[in-house]
Amino acid sequence: MLLPSGWLLRHSVVMWLLLHSLVLMTLCFHNAATSCSKQCYCSDSEGSFAGKTMRCSNLHLSQIPQDIPNDTRRLYLDYNLLTSIPANAFHGLPLLTELDLSHNELTLLEPGAFRGLAASLQFLDLSSNQLTTLDPDSFESVRARSNLTGNPWHCDCRLQTALPRLDLEPVSLTGIICQTSEPSDSGAQGVPFLLAKDLDLCVVLKKTTDVAMLVTMFGWFTMVISYLVYYVRHNQEDARRHLEYLKSLPSRQVKSEESSTISTVV
Repeated sequence: MLLPSGWLLRHSVVMWLLLHSLVLMTLCFHNAATSCSKQCYCSDSEGSFAGKTMRCSNLHLSQIPQDIPNDTRRLYLDYNLLTSIPANAFHGLPLLTELDLSHNELTLLEPGAFRGLAASLQFLDLSSNQLTTLDPDSFESVRARSNLTGNPWHCDCRLQTALPRLDLEPVSLTGIICQTSEPSDSGAQGVPFLLAKDLDLCVVLKKTTDVAMLVTMFGWFTMVISYLVYYVRHNQEDARRHLEYLKSLPSRQVKSEESSTISTVV
């Protein structure tokens, strides 16, 4: 049975409109995902440095922009007012190879701050901030070459145990120069921490732990001795009463025997 030409025409128009809407929606989503963040400047380059570069330098930003294009390869957030990097701050940027966070006020890199960048990131600039220590959980296997200079690093047992767990390019760690240390008389100030091979800042912690263990053991020992003394004294009292009871038994038995003898004689 042949369909009316009018129905075919209407059906074709509806399908064309749906297809047109789908194309427009795709273009809108793509444009939203790749358009430049507000206030920032974006540029596309070709050749060996091909890809999108987004510059948000010196904009007095206090937070990481939320609308960074997901095809960004180089991101500059230097000379701003950032104080911390939250978890998953760059999770939607699978192509990011260079990240500049220098000259901010960073004091904290939260666990998962650079999550999702392990496969792509090649250079990370954290210089000239207010970082005092590093948490390996912030980097999550990032192996990038990093600039860590210009921070007021506090060298202590925590930092000493954290460095071997970092996957950053080893030469990057030479930028950690101790401004303060714990203990303060360790001689670490002004020394690149990675190069101080004989420096052990966990000695004090180990000694403190040993003292705490000794105090705990002494406390347990005192408690055990106190219990033993109480137990012995308590048992001595019971033994004395029991002994007195036993001593009283023969006299009762003698009286009983005398009574039996008298009864027999009678």
